[in-house]
Amino acid sequence: MAMGNGSQAAKRIAILGASGYTGVELLRMLAHHPDAAIVALTADRQAGKEIGTVFPHLLIRDLPRLIEIRDVDWSSVDLVFCCLPHGTTQDVIAGLPKHLRILDLSADFRLADPEVYATWYGHPHRALALQQEAVYGLTEIERHAIANARLVAVPGCYPTGAQLPLVPLVKAAVIDADDIVIDAKSGVTGAGRGLRESSLFAEVSEGINAYGVASHRHMPEIEQGLSRAAARPIKVSFTPHLMPMNRGILSTIYVRYAKGATLMDLRRVLEDAYRDESFVRVLPADAMPATRHVRGSNLCLIGLAQDRLSGRAIVISAIDNLVKGASGQAIQDMNVMLGLDETTGLEQEPLFP
Repeated sequence: MAMGNGSQAAKRIAILGASGYTGVELLRMLAHHPDAAIVALTADRQAGKEIGTVFPHLLIRDLPRLIEIRDVDWSSVDLVFCCLPHGTTQDVIAGLPKHLRILDLSADFRLADPEVYATWYGHPHRALALQQEAVYGLTEIERHAIANARLVAVPGCYPTGAQLPLVPLVKAAVIDADDIVIDAKSGVTGAGRGLRESSLFAEVSEGINAYGVASHRHMPEIEQGLSRAAARPIKVSFTPHLMPMNRGILSTIYVRYAKGATLMDLRRVLEDAYRDESFVRVLPADAMPATRHVRGSNLCLIGLAQDRLSGRAIVISAIDNLVKGASGQAIQDMNVMLGLDETTGLEQEPLFP
C-alpha cells in the first residue's frame, strides 16, 4: 500500500533503512506531504513486519510492510531516501537503477575528495563515479546544484549547524576564517538507533561528555564547506559533546572579526543571506537560540553576541539533528529536486515545551 494524497502526480518513494531514527522521521513528515506516496520500506532485521509493529505511533498510517532491499520492485519507484549506515551505502546505491533520483543520508557521498574520505573513514571509496556525480545537499547554500541532481548527499547534523551560520560570514570575509572554534552539543539520537554501550541510559543520563575530540568525522565536511566559501583551504577547531537529551544540536561558535568588522557587520551579512529563507532565522539582538525552540521542526535559529574578549564574537545556532540535521533537510532537498515549494511537508511548528 502507498501513503500519499492519492494525487496522480505524487512521486513514488522508497525509504531504505526505514527502521532507524532518520527513516522513521522521514515517515513522520512525509505523512503530511501532498506529493509523496510511500511505496516501499526496507529494514533487513525487521523484514516481514508491519511498520506499526516496530513503531506503534505510525499505526494510524497506511504504509507498506517492511521488506529487504533485494525485494523492492524498482520499476514502481521514482525517488529513494537511503538511510543506511556509513560504508554500506556506496554498494547499494551503485546497484540501483539509473532512473531513480536518490537522497543519501549517510556520509558516503558528502566528501568530494576520495583521498579525504579514505583518510577519515578508513577504507577507499567504492563508488568513485557516483561520488563525483553527487551534489552536497545543504539546501540554502547549494540550491541551484540540487535542483538538477540525480544523487544528493544530505549533510551531517553537526556540519549543518556549523555551516549555516559560518558560510555567509566566511564568504563575506567579515571574520577571520583561520580562527574558528566550534563547540557543539548533540542529543543521543545523533548516534543512531543501533545498540551500543555509549548510548545506554545509564551511560548518558545525568552527565555530558566530549567525544571524537580532534578526530570527529564531521570535521572534514565542515572544512570542505568553509573552504569552498573562502576559496582556499580552511581548518577549524571542532569538538562535539553528547547531551542527556533525545534531540537537538546547539553549536556555540567563537570567531575573530576581520579587520574593521563589527558585530553589526556579522548580523547584517547573516540577515541578508537568510532574509528570504523559510527555515533559517537570525534572532533579535537580545535573544539566543535553544534546542527546545526548534524541536521537531526544520528550523535553524541563529543568535549573535559580542565576546568579552576584544575583537571576537560568539555565534550560536540551534537545530533538531533529526529534522534540519537529517530527514527534514532531505525532504527540503527533495522539494527542490522536484520543483516544489521548499516548505511542502515541512511546515510543522516546533514542539514546545
